[in-house]
Amino acid sequence: MALRNILKEGDERLRKKSREVTDFNQRLWTLLEDMAETMKDGEGVGLAAPQVGVLRRCVVIDVGEGLHELVNPVFLTQEGDQAGSEGCLSIPGEYGIVHRPQKVSVRYQDRYGKPHELEAQDFLAVAVCHELDHLDGVLFIDKAERMLTPEELQQMTED
Repeated sequence: MALRNILKEGDERLRKKSREVTDFNQRLWTLLEDMAETMKDGEGVGLAAPQVGVLRRCVVIDVGEGLHELVNPVFLTQEGDQAGSEGCLSIPGEYGIVHRPQKVSVRYQDRYGKPHELEAQDFLAVAVCHELDHLDGVLFIDKAERMLTPEELQQMTED
């Protein structure tokens, strides 16, 4: 496993739509492992392949419930609404208020190509939506109701 460089806002690759994964082999497994290590090193809860310069439809997510590797994820359902602060490893130091579904279900493949479904709610649903947006070249700042000021950020970290 190796740490990969995380692309920062302004890099055009973050705005491109990712292609479907068709080869479920060692190259994909290494990518997923590197992404998980990079995410943890950056103290993030999710990372999409485009954020490390690979335009393929795969993400890793860990909100404290164990690692999820989602390859070729597709939304099946989205329900409810929740608003909360979001940040991104590709946009360090910036946070905004974003509305996301309260609950989502996603069909995806694992690292071997086997199909699965994931039911996610609350914070996991937010992370899934955030990471899947990356696969279509969308950043949280595109959906933010408003960005948080440094004072608001400080207040949030103190609470």
